[in-house]
Amino acid sequence: MTVRRIETVIVADDHPLFRQGMRHIAERLYPQARVREADTMDEVLDLARAAPPQAVFLDLLFPGLDPQRSIRALREEFPKTSIIVVSMIEDEALIRTVMEEGADGFIAKSLPAAEIALAITAVRDGEFVIRRNPRTDLVVSQPGLPPLTQRQRDVLRLVAQGRTNKEIARELDISPFTVRIHVSALLRALDVTSRAAAAAKAAHAGLGGLIGA
Repeated sequence: MTVRRIETVIVADDHPLFRQGMRHIAERLYPQARVREADTMDEVLDLARAAPPQAVFLDLLFPGLDPQRSIRALREEFPKTSIIVVSMIEDEALIRTVMEEGADGFIAKSLPAAEIALAITAVRDGEFVIRRNPRTDLVVSQPGLPPLTQRQRDVLRLVAQGRTNKEIARELDISPFTVRIHVSALLRALDVTSRAAAAAKAAHAGLGGLIGA
């Protein structure tokens, strides 16, 4: 007889109230999993090594966690686990670092619980996700386009010029992986399914000049 392995999910945060809230979200989104809690990085590793988790939710301000080395080490040891950072730190450089080191998603703690749940669902379904609180971004409006951050406008402008992800990465001095995340976010924001359609919307809105315009 085949014994079915019970999936686990780890909620790692040193603030008990937020950890409890995340536990409720995890139990709803992963109904077949056993949700475990941790308040130090050592506890995360102990739980994960006892039963490799389906997903780990990590705060960045967390005892024993180094945003670069810890994320990379988790990704190398648990390649099939979804690593989702849920943090109050919304610094763009730090977000880029944790995503490049192997996180599958970054979600701002300041978002409403329903939006956090939607972002987790997107990661669970295979997307790479960055969800920041729009109030913390410099958002620019332009006729014919939804509100976009300046970085999103820069990426969209280069997409409209027919640049590849590698070319955009070189132009903006970011990684191709980060470009891919921005492009995915733009397709959702513009409600289109292809780069060509995104480029057409950008061109129609007159977005095609110099970077930073």
